[in-house]
Amino acid sequence: MAPALLALALGAFAIGTTEFVIMGLLPQVAAGLSIPVADAGNLVSAYALGVVLGAPLLTALSTRLPRKNALVLFLGIFALGNLATAFAPGYGTVFAARMLAGLPHGAFLGAGTLVAAHLVGPAKQATAVARVLLGLTVANIVGVPGGTFLGQLFGWRSAFLVVAAIGALAVLGVLAFVPSVPMPQGIGLKRELSALGTRQVVLGLVTGVFGFAGVFAVYSYISPMMTGLAGLPESAVPVVLALFGVGMTAGSLVVGPLGDRALRPTIYGALATLAVVLLVFSFAVHTAWSAVLMTVVLGAAGFGVTAPLQVLIMQKAGNAPTMAAASNHSAFNLANAGGAWLGGVGISAGFGYTSPAIIGVVLTLVGLAFALTAGRMDRGGASAGPRLVANRQRQGSTEAISAAERD
Repeated sequence: MAPALLALALGAFAIGTTEFVIMGLLPQVAAGLSIPVADAGNLVSAYALGVVLGAPLLTALSTRLPRKNALVLFLGIFALGNLATAFAPGYGTVFAARMLAGLPHGAFLGAGTLVAAHLVGPAKQATAVARVLLGLTVANIVGVPGGTFLGQLFGWRSAFLVVAAIGALAVLGVLAFVPSVPMPQGIGLKRELSALGTRQVVLGLVTGVFGFAGVFAVYSYISPMMTGLAGLPESAVPVVLALFGVGMTAGSLVVGPLGDRALRPTIYGALATLAVVLLVFSFAVHTAWSAVLMTVVLGAAGFGVTAPLQVLIMQKAGNAPTMAAASNHSAFNLANAGGAWLGGVGISAGFGYTSPAIIGVVLTLVGLAFALTAGRMDRGGASAGPRLVANRQRQGSTEAISAAERD
């Protein structure tokens, strides 16, 4: 059990590292490719575009594969994409390689969290999902700063070579430790798409887009906030980013058991807490010590939304959760792009570097409103569609319902 979850978390670690490490290496990438830094920044968008396109596409193509085989396939594409990034000769090929590396992001995390939930059973699903996604948070503590340092020392391509090697190691871990988890019988692409379109799944995805956009409205501009408002030197920014990852890790350790006890209340509480944290952040960012402290708290509150929302969407998709679970990560990447854009709108309009935090409050409250609406509909019986998957896969019952769903 533990080695299997560790292998899945290692894959998540590699994914989290490659997604964000390029942000710390943009000057080196721009110099190496002889392009402006602004053009190098488009390589961040290339990866995000790959995630948004790849999650539904690869999930659709792999609906007939046993989940272990699908995980190996996704990690293989990921490793290949990072290897191609390291050896791509020019900007266009690097852009294409970054898109390739992003394609399996959502599909792997979606399938990986489903496998984790299956391995532990319905009583501890949120904890297992949080343990897999812990790899993403540790990437922000170790992988991103380490990859940035490595790229600065040996050239930016070396960072992606190491990420490709970690992806290959994760493939070996999955092959060695993750047991075979067959797809449920009779579940094809049509059934997956039907489950994806159920009202509760759609509301869950929209909740994630708005709720998590609040985090990225601030996180995208954390560097100028820390230097321009908190008065920290530029050399302190990597430390602050690592502390954000520490907060995410702490949040993952807390939110899993809470989600197992009461899933929807945990989501409500996480979103409400995030809104309060963002509001306090807008005032605390003017002092160095409080700015750093609230950055850690922001990481913890932000991750508190991720794992329980993933479990809820898996549950509401019933016995066809693969597409929904993968699409949730596309939703988070849309939140990433949308939050960053809206935060930039506030800054460009002249409202200053605290405006992204206020915009984040509004976005998070909209996400909370969608979550409360979904919960009210659920209690009123408006949610059509099957509930939890793990019991069906284990027992083959069409009526099994997880205790974790009782909210």
